[in-house]
Amino acid sequence: LIERHHLLFYLSISSISTMRTPPFCLAVRDIVFVLLYLIVFDLATVESFGLVVPTKTRSIKSVVQQQQRCRRHLSSTSQNLSHSFLSPSPNRRAVANGKPTTTSLALSSASSSILSSLHADTSFILSALLVVSAFGITMEQKTTFGKALSAPLVTMLLSLCLANVGIMPFKSPVYNVVNKVLVPLAVSLFLFDSDLQRVIRDSGSLLLAFFAGAIGTVVGTLGAIALVPLKSLGDQGWKVACALTSRHIGGAINFVAVADTLNIDGSVVSAAIAADNVVVALYFAFLFYLAIPGESKQNSETKDNNDKDTTAVAKSSSEESLGEEIIFPDEEEQIPISISSIAYSLAAASCLVTVGSAITAALCPGLSSLVITSLLTVISATLFPNLFQKLRTSGTALGILFLQMFFAASGAAGSLLLVLRQAPSLIIFSILQLAIHFLVLIGVGKGLMRLDPNELYLASNANVGGPTTAAAMAQAKEWKKLVLPALLVGVLGYATATALSLSLSPILIRLASR
Repeated sequence: LIERHHLLFYLSISSISTMRTPPFCLAVRDIVFVLLYLIVFDLATVESFGLVVPTKTRSIKSVVQQQQRCRRHLSSTSQNLSHSFLSPSPNRRAVANGKPTTTSLALSSASSSILSSLHADTSFILSALLVVSAFGITMEQKTTFGKALSAPLVTMLLSLCLANVGIMPFKSPVYNVVNKVLVPLAVSLFLFDSDLQRVIRDSGSLLLAFFAGAIGTVVGTLGAIALVPLKSLGDQGWKVACALTSRHIGGAINFVAVADTLNIDGSVVSAAIAADNVVVALYFAFLFYLAIPGESKQNSETKDNNDKDTTAVAKSSSEESLGEEIIFPDEEEQIPISISSIAYSLAAASCLVTVGSAITAALCPGLSSLVITSLLTVISATLFPNLFQKLRTSGTALGILFLQMFFAASGAAGSLLLVLRQAPSLIIFSILQLAIHFLVLIGVGKGLMRLDPNELYLASNANVGGPTTAAAMAQAKEWKKLVLPALLVGVLGYATATALSLSLSPILIRLASR
């Protein structure tokens, strides 16, 4: 009888709420129920219901036994309520004889079955990657918050959260396809602009400043790994240092190429991107503070062969929010993206990847083919500039999409807890790396080469951020004659950063193991 009254009482309290009641309200409801239970099902109250005979007609021993039974029942009920509140779906679990109902078990089994089937569905995983990638691009283009974080970081954080709550799986064959197929294509597509003849011809003294900045990045990496060896990352420490070196000479595509070549874990990639983006944002603010607006006397005397082009480049760079998108306006109209340009871009990139893989397998078996593929693309873009100029717009657009899918796959493969644990040491490493980079750049560029400080700041932006962030800085500071050179030296970083950073691997291994 006591159990029946208890169940009716709980159901009457439960009827106040619905399935849409917030968890906090459900918790308050359960606490109130326990308090009322203490009052209603106290021994005296039980007697008033007529469930037991008055105490005067009973022995003391029977009263004590009745009290003990009530207390045991109360303890069991409290445990069931606590289990109901702490479970993932508190409003789906009812208390009935201390066991979950058949309905709750069926719902739990059904939800698990649905998630398992979705995780095994390649169409669902591919759709999730594309949606997350598109969301990251849209956030960067449409919101101030997204611009501050950047599209890759927004994409990685979203996929990281979705994977850690169970919507996306941590492992999937689709992720392997992205890493093994789409990443090599993205590397080749991004390098369609790498006409080295044009870089040398049109970049001027900014090219020397860029080389000084690249030297500063290398020295900064060696100094940072010596001071902060990243031992908390284990054998991933020197790999992350190598990947960040490539990013601070070229850009995100070089980071992706090195991370894929060295098989860096997804959690470490997520933590490195998140930590480095914070430091880079602060560093850009520092460079903008130091830079003086307006054309310097040295730049005003420089011959301007493409004034109209540089103005168009600056306008395009300032309007584009995605940091990896590059636009080189030529004297003729910019070739729009079409079905044929997309087809030709993918065909050219696929052929370059195939040839690069074959050469790598023949000369360096076991090595990633991305290095040879990058070199082949740069050579091809230099030898056949007219052909690749027609493909660079569609190539860049496709490369951005594939790059975003890589960041989405890397985020989904990561652990949120590991990212939070690893980020602080990576922030310190990036701060040291960029601080040494800046000191070496100023010492070599200004002290030895006697270059204009504004050119040094712009070259540093091209090193750390890439071509379009450097062009946007040149436009914002009204350095119109430096807009096109900034884009060109940034593309040179794309062409050289992967091979240069990977060549530092033996030194980084020794420094990290000290």
